[in-house]
Amino acid sequence: MTEKEKMLAGLLYDANYDSALIAERLECKELCRDYNDLRPKELQAREDLLRKILGNVKGNILIEQPFYCDYGYNISVGENFYANFNLVILDEAPVTFGDNVFIAPNCGFYTAGHPLDAPSRNRGLEYAKPIAVGNNVWIGAGVSILPGVIIGDNCVIGAGSVVIRSIPPFSIAVGNPCRVVKTLTDSEHI
Repeated sequence: MTEKEKMLAGLLYDANYDSALIAERLECKELCRDYNDLRPKELQAREDLLRKILGNVKGNILIEQPFYCDYGYNISVGENFYANFNLVILDEAPVTFGDNVFIAPNCGFYTAGHPLDAPSRNRGLEYAKPIAVGNNVWIGAGVSILPGVIIGDNCVIGAGSVVIRSIPPFSIAVGNPCRVVKTLTDSEHI
């Protein structure tokens, strides 16, 4: 089994010394650099390059510069996707966004995790767990979403939250660690 196959299977894999994975990350970083260097008014060129970087783009997309990701091909976005400045996606595992997702500035989606024991960590081993964000989700500024988290449809994640557990649909969740503080009723609209 290759290190990439291990990575995609959620197993411990060699992230730091595998030449194939290093080459893929470097290629993606080059494309992100090209994207971040485009003039803001070059909207079509920006969209075209995002469609080249990302694995799947369903419809309208705008990611404000700068934007960074590790592989790109593990990222899927739905219709009407918007992310503000300084979006970081460590996509060692799939990161999936539904339709109508709005992400405020300085947010990070981190699928990568590291062993707790120092010898394994020092050998460059890590694991990755997917992240999924549902439809009609608003993620506030400075939010960190950690490996394995699922955010349900129609959620609002408050600014500065650190999301370590999945959030059920129709929730307003805030804090570190992020927790549900309100469940939206049928009469409430996001």
